[in-house]
Amino acid sequence: MNERCHLVYALAPLGVNARQANELFNEYIGDLDRGLAIYHDHFIGRHGGIAVFEVTTEEQKAKLDDPGPLEAWAITSYPLTYSRTAVGFVAQAEFTLRAYRDVKLAELIENEEPDKRRWWNRPSD
Repeated sequence: MNERCHLVYALAPLGVNARQANELFNEYIGDLDRGLAIYHDHFIGRHGGIAVFEVTTEEQKAKLDDPGPLEAWAITSYPLTYSRTAVGFVAQAEFTLRAYRDVKLAELIENEEPDKRRWWNRPSD
């Protein structure tokens, strides 16, 4: 099997609250048998989330479709075309910024104001 990144889209069943959904989704992505988790985020409104995994074995690929803690969730997995590795996923994000908006990631980082709500850019104490 060739390595490739896969996007997983997961929706919690109705009745699962945001905290429960976040905890369960974090447990799902924390399972090392699913490959290298390189990106994830949670949804506002309809609870659930997305994750991108670098998958290098058939076992990891099969594990993406194993709901584990997400029993009764709607889970779909899609292989990505250009993001073959974690590095490729980051490179694809930077390429998209440059090619479609003529923006460099470094410029966005430099121009972003520190904000306590942004864990990646909190003000220094």
